[in-house]
Amino acid sequence: MTFPAASPSAMETFHQFFAAATHEASAAMCRWTSGLIKLSLDEVREVSLDQVCQEFSFGDDRLTMVVLSLEGSLAGEMILTFDEENGRQLAASLLQRPVNHDPEWSELEKSALAETGNILGCAYLNGLTRLIGMELVPSPPYFIQDFGASVFEQAIAPQAMLSDRLLVCRTCFHHEGKAVDWSVYFLPTEPLQRRIEQALQVRPRSGHVGRSRT
Repeated sequence: MTFPAASPSAMETFHQFFAAATHEASAAMCRWTSGLIKLSLDEVREVSLDQVCQEFSFGDDRLTMVVLSLEGSLAGEMILTFDEENGRQLAASLLQRPVNHDPEWSELEKSALAETGNILGCAYLNGLTRLIGMELVPSPPYFIQDFGASVFEQAIAPQAMLSDRLLVCRTCFHHEGKAVDWSVYFLPTEPLQRRIEQALQVRPRSGHVGRSRT
């Protein structure tokens, strides 16, 4: 079964939902980092599956990533990406230690980034759970260093059976008020996209999706 491209109204729906989920994740990150880090929704758009890596500039550079997966009928992937320098800086900030310049990451550094992914991912998905009325449970996060293109190609491979397009929600980090080169990519499957659309259709049309209080 192949799903049609999302309509402009559907894209607006997705933007509303993901903005609300990002707001909730940002509040969790702010608490986790004692106010140092916040999030903002950068973009929500559909891209061709065979153009994903080019669209988001995933080339031959190795990235530090934390990956969480949703399984079941409403599946998806969440991928946090950092370049080496920014990933090290985040780990050092969380551990309250000087930046580690050793070639190998320590287990504490890996654990700090994985826990960041866990906190962020759970808050983000809890927000979506309330919005769609169905529980979304992520897998345990795992730390990986690999080529960004390779990880994304593996993440989107199952969707190729349903569509030749991919909905991508990209969220950016702000460290002490300044934008930094860290990103969160949420890649919902087509069934999850349809459930989001259905959820908004049964809500009162107030012009926006409400945000949770922080």
